[in-house]
Amino acid sequence: MQALGRVYTGFLYLMAGIAGAMLLWLMVSVIVSVTMRNLGLQPFAWLFTSAEYALLYMTMLGAPWLVREKGHVHIELVTAALPGPLRRVVSRGVAALCVLVCLVLAWKGADLVATNLARNDYDVRAYYFPRWMLTISFPVCFGLMAVEFSRFVFGDDLMHSGEAGIHE
Repeated sequence: MQALGRVYTGFLYLMAGIAGAMLLWLMVSVIVSVTMRNLGLQPFAWLFTSAEYALLYMTMLGAPWLVREKGHVHIELVTAALPGPLRRVVSRGVAALCVLVCLVLAWKGADLVATNLARNDYDVRAYYFPRWMLTISFPVCFGLMAVEFSRFVFGDDLMHSGEAGIHE
C-alpha cells in the first residue's frame, strides 16, 4: 500500500512539475510574441493557441498538488476564532463540501469528455486539436482534488490550522 501511495504522490508532483514547465512556456511565448511584434513581424498563430492551452493545463494539473500542500486560497478568520473541537468539525465539513463539489465537477467533466469523443469534436484554431484532449483534464484533476480534499475529511491533518494571519 505504501508503494501505491508513493506512486500516487509522485504522479501529483509530476503533474505539478508539468504545470511549472507550462508557466515557463507562457513566459517564453509572451516574450517571443512581444519581440516579434516589436520587430514588425507577425507572431506565429500556434504561439497564442499553445499559450491558451497551457493556461488550462497549468491550472488543472497544478490544482491537486496545491490542495495537498494547502496552497489554495482559504480564509481562516472564522476558523481561527473557533475553539479546537468546533474548528475540527467546521474544517472537516468544509473539506467534505469541497469533495462533493470536486466529484460533481469530475462527473460533469467525464460527461463532457464522453460527448467530445462521441461527436469527434475538434478545437480548430491554429491547428486541429481533439477537444477531448483538453477536457480530459477536468475529470482527472477534479477527481484527484476530491481525493486530496478527502484526506482532510478522514485523515489526521486539518485543512484549517486556526492560525489566521500568522503566515501572511
